[in-house]
Amino acid sequence: MSRHLHAQRLNIQAFAQEGQPLVEITPLSKLERLAHETQGPEPDLPINWRAAGELRPHPGAEDDVWLRLEARASLPLTCQRCMGTVATAVEVDQWYRFVADEAIAMAEDDQSEEDLLVMAPQFDLLAVLEDELLMALPLVPMHEVCPEALVFSAGESELAVQEDAKPHPFAALAQLKKPK
Repeated sequence: MSRHLHAQRLNIQAFAQEGQPLVEITPLSKLERLAHETQGPEPDLPINWRAAGELRPHPGAEDDVWLRLEARASLPLTCQRCMGTVATAVEVDQWYRFVADEAIAMAEDDQSEEDLLVMAPQFDLLAVLEDELLMALPLVPMHEVCPEALVFSAGESELAVQEDAKPHPFAALAQLKKPK
């Protein structure tokens, strides 16, 4: 059975004890919320990711379970300048420490630098991967230099027609200045 099948129901304690990293390529179509943010019909776009678990000694208690999640992808997003497609590199490199329950996570969250997750019998690693990739997306994706010249004339021709149709407020003064 492939380890990929277990990424959505991973026993994180056993994974950390095993110490073998999980290296996968997941098609974009498996991450629906992320796919919704992209432009174009590329459902098989590869998302390369790696997860590694480890146990770290904790004085006076059981070892702490840690997880490192790394991911890299080039996603087709919409350039907010030219509205064309811009290939955007997205990277994730995040550490998590697992705690026994939500109360402990809430109590320790303010003091810890790492992200805290609650230990679950079947941990959904793909959901965490998708969350991290969504948070890594740029707020305003743009080309450094758009491939086509930008046209900023929307409304300019209408504005010129409207200005020609309106009488100028000082036109009457110009008539008064003319010599008789």
